[in-house]
Amino acid sequence: MSEFPDTAVHRRPKGEPRFPEGPAPDPAGSHFERRIRSFQPRRSRVTPGQADALTRLWGTWGLDIDGQRRLDLGALFDGLPVVLEIGFGMGEATARMAADDPSTGILAVDVHTPGQGNLLGLADRAGLTNVRVANGDAIILLREMLPEDALDGMRVYFPDPWPKKRHHKRRLIQPEFLSLAASRMRPGAVLHCATDWEPYAEQMLEVLTAHPGFANTQPDGGYAPRPAFRPLTRFEGQGLDKGHPVHDLLFTRVPSA
Repeated sequence: MSEFPDTAVHRRPKGEPRFPEGPAPDPAGSHFERRIRSFQPRRSRVTPGQADALTRLWGTWGLDIDGQRRLDLGALFDGLPVVLEIGFGMGEATARMAADDPSTGILAVDVHTPGQGNLLGLADRAGLTNVRVANGDAIILLREMLPEDALDGMRVYFPDPWPKKRHHKRRLIQPEFLSLAASRMRPGAVLHCATDWEPYAEQMLEVLTAHPGFANTQPDGGYAPRPAFRPLTRFEGQGLDKGHPVHDLLFTRVPSA
């Protein structure tokens, strides 16, 4: 089935972009070195509503992570403090957090086209102006497109746990990532991670505790209770129904020595 609303008359020629006015299929192209990625792009059907949102709204609220320019977050979010969310799924939780806190901008990054369209549609219907959707690799965004101390927070909710031992190197929360993240977060900003995969939670706690750029917000040095501002997602509810414990970690960016 075609992903376009006018499926009866439109067939996309081979090589033509899925959404000419929307997200690019590989925005950074070959400009940067190939590396082990922490994400696996998924192919799934884009609904007519998602396609419509991508076509109408991408030019206003979307951006491609091409690594070729520096972003001015102040201009992009009209002066709001900005939190980076890496991996937002279908965007329901992101839209809810944006609606609950309109004084904070959310720069939401993902590579899943249906989710990008869904979040744009949710934001549009709710009249949200504090959400921007970024398409591509968050590492390139952090390293090439954001200046130091640009972010007032970072959220990494339910990243791919890569459960097989041979794939652990693909996990996002690693010392090298934390050093890059710390350099782009202002002192006092909070890195908030959540996972329902307990071995990954243990690794997150270990590497975050060991990193000199972050300090645990919990006096006992352990996991944090789920804060009220993080909605309980459908995915999380399914995990809880299966008996998966969900762990939140909240670490503050400490000033450099």
